[in-house]
Amino acid sequence: MSRVPSLSSPFLLGFDEIERVLDRVAKGADGYPPYNIERLPREDNNPERLRITLAVAGFTRDQLDVSVEESQLVIRGRQQDDKTRQYLHRGIAARQFQRTFVLADGMEVMGADLKHGLLSVDLVRPQPERVVRSIAINDLE
Repeated sequence: MSRVPSLSSPFLLGFDEIERVLDRVAKGADGYPPYNIERLPREDNNPERLRITLAVAGFTRDQLDVSVEESQLVIRGRQQDDKTRQYLHRGIAARQFQRTFVLADGMEVMGADLKHGLLSVDLVRPQPERVVRSIAINDLE
């Protein structure tokens, strides 16, 4: 069965790359770690922004990596097993993860904080500019 592209409208031209990115992100999402995305209002000197908060209990700052790669926010966590410990029961596994968020053009990462097992990444939402450009019509006669 073939998949009908979601951006197949004849009025949406040139969005093939966006559709490929959406497909890649959807395939890579396994649900771990859980996260929230919230909109924070403008306050003091801070503009309106978005905050992504991931539950990363058990990870230290050194085991986490936040980067922007090709218009995608990539958050990675790497834990290694402590071979010196002998567990009678192990319900908390050392695991690795990679969580990817597609960023719109102009989105900027303000910074990241780790507090009480929660990793928060703040993003600045760009102010959209209204661009109107007149196109000249050539007379071919």
